[in-house]
Amino acid sequence: MGSSLSNLTEGTNGLVMRPGLGDIPESCVACVFMYLTPPEICNLARLNRAFRGAASSDLVWEKKLPSNYQDLLDLLPPERYQNLSKKDIFALLSRPVPFEDGNKVVWLDTVTGRVCMGISAKGMLITGIEDRRYWSWIPTEESRFNNVAYLQQIWWFEVDGVVKFPFPPGVYTLSFRLHLGRFSKRLGRRVCNFEHTHGWDIKPVRFELTTADCQQASSECCLDDTEQDDVNGNHKRGCWIEYKVGEFVVTDSQPATEVRFSMKQIDCTHSKGGLCVDSVFIIPNDIKQRKRRGFLK
Repeated sequence: MGSSLSNLTEGTNGLVMRPGLGDIPESCVACVFMYLTPPEICNLARLNRAFRGAASSDLVWEKKLPSNYQDLLDLLPPERYQNLSKKDIFALLSRPVPFEDGNKVVWLDTVTGRVCMGISAKGMLITGIEDRRYWSWIPTEESRFNNVAYLQQIWWFEVDGVVKFPFPPGVYTLSFRLHLGRFSKRLGRRVCNFEHTHGWDIKPVRFELTTADCQQASSECCLDDTEQDDVNGNHKRGCWIEYKVGEFVVTDSQPATEVRFSMKQIDCTHSKGGLCVDSVFIIPNDIKQRKRRGFLK
């Protein structure tokens, strides 16, 4: 396509060149770019000088940034973003920005510019986490936080967390990322050990979220419902699964939205174990839907 488009601007045997893409004013190209996604803009920037100029315009990238992007920049040292163009700021914020001792990160979705958040297991309150008889920390490359909490066995299972952040207006989905079984690498291959995995098929885990403005959501799920999984051909063991807790709505980024969330299985009639707790994700609802349709990795 690139060669055919460039041919529109080439003359033949000294004749006057026909109008082509190179004749479109940069300001007009910039107006069109405001309606395109960042990946589309970057692809079109390769066509010619006018397109490259428009693709670097602060006017264009200001529209791609969330209205309160300065709140995200404030999490970084000023020298990281001073004197950067809006395009470079978008690129900077598209990478995870850690805060609260690295236990939480925020980033911009590269297609929509919407704010996403991840919260490490180390940023939550986990019952018995300090007792090595029950819990241990596993270093791994399978988590963006490089560590996951592994439960060997416990009777009272409870994980609680809270976050207060100026999310831009929108609908957000909160999910826990969990893994049944302990995983490792052996001779370069991923292997899973289910020695301690038990108790998750007896009673469901209850997930809950509440916000400071009284929004509530909850769900229940048996993490190891093997009979149902066999019927559906979907085995939960040995895979990372995101369990949706619910959704909440943000109408304004100020004041900051406070969200409390939890997962519990506190029926002490049986023990449970063999579970990895990685993180909680708070993602704009439209991005979660796009991910389920297979348009997002």
